Amino acid sequence: MKKYSENEINAFYTARKEKLTRYLKQNNIGACVFIDSEEHRDPAVAYYAAHANDAILIVFSDGYSVLIAWDENLAKQIGIFDKLVPYTRYKNKDIDAIKAILNACSNHAQNNKVELPPYLTYPQYLRFLDALSNYDCRCKEDGVHKFVTDSRLIKDEYEIECTKEAARVGDLIINEIEAQIKNEKIKTETDVALLIERMLRENGCERTGFDTLAAGPSRSFAIHAFPGYTAQNWPDTGLSILDFGVVYKGYTSDTTVTIAKGKLTEAQEAQLNLVQKAYDECLKLYTPEHTIVEAAKKADSVFAREKRKMPHTLGHGIGLEIHEFPRVSTKTDPELKFKPGMILTCEPGLYDVKIGGCRLENDVLITENGNEVLTNSRIIRI
Repeated sequence: MKKYSENEINAFYTARKEKLTRYLKQNNIGACVFIDSEEHRDPAVAYYAAHANDAILIVFSDGYSVLIAWDENLAKQIGIFDKLVPYTRYKNKDIDAIKAILNACSNHAQNNKVELPPYLTYPQYLRFLDALSNYDCRCKEDGVHKFVTDSRLIKDEYEIECTKEAARVGDLIINEIEAQIKNEKIKTETDVALLIERMLRENGCERTGFDTLAAGPSRSFAIHAFPGYTAQNWPDTGLSILDFGVVYKGYTSDTTVTIAKGKLTEAQEAQLNLVQKAYDECLKLYTPEHTIVEAAKKADSVFAREKRKMPHTLGHGIGLEIHEFPRVSTKTDPELKFKPGMILTCEPGLYDVKIGGCRLENDVLITENGNEVLTNSRIIRI
């Protein structure tokens, strides 16, 4: 990965916050609040403050930001903020903490209008209204928080580099898995899942992007096998699926490999070829000239010609979350095109209780002139 100085990294976060500040000023909002907790994870805290989790972030209309962190020591090490306040000062009570900071930093707000997060429950919102009676509190689905979601749609240079590094490590793992299958070191679903956990950390990543899904032929018919992995043989004769992602600096990859082992039936061969065909044809449409719906419809048409139907969407955005806006779906806004800076998955798949499952998933960066496939997931024949 490209090496960035601390000042260069800070500049990316400053640019994101400046964009948010312009939105606040244009919409006459004095401050906005983001709450990341066990009850609801909000990636906006990481997006603007580089803090991993369990914190409140308040951004004022002049760009001043206050991070109220549960882990003060960690926040000092990794956070980016103007002021840090320990959450324990307010006995970990979000309303008390937010009220105190709004009062203490009122000179940074152009007015008393405060936008609260839309994921608050109605009882929580009422408690905020009572506590912040001297503020004009709003809670809108199409307000600041939607603006943040839309902003995260287009990745900046640093986000792209972090995702590329996650992809690079994921590819190393896929290559090692293929090698260990061939020399028979990997024997079970658990073996491959634990290999991923070990290798991602050996290569500087933080965690998996989600619970690894390793399903042998008897379980690969499930889109997302439950449980994620077991002690069953993996891979075994037939079709096995492995779906995993690794996280670097908060940004996740997301890949699915299908292992085709031994002599396959005619139906299994047909399914593999059909998924590969759908992937190849849809990938051509992941460009700024095409709408997202066009790609989704292409997948449906490829499968429909063979009287098959894919039971999930063609893909989704990735970033600080494993599933981000937009979905590559026929239900997406028909006017929304692929845009340079988007990173999305392309993951056609088919599943059958008798045949087994097959999914091929890679991460795709949309560029000015087309796309760049960041990962090297594939159908592996053993």
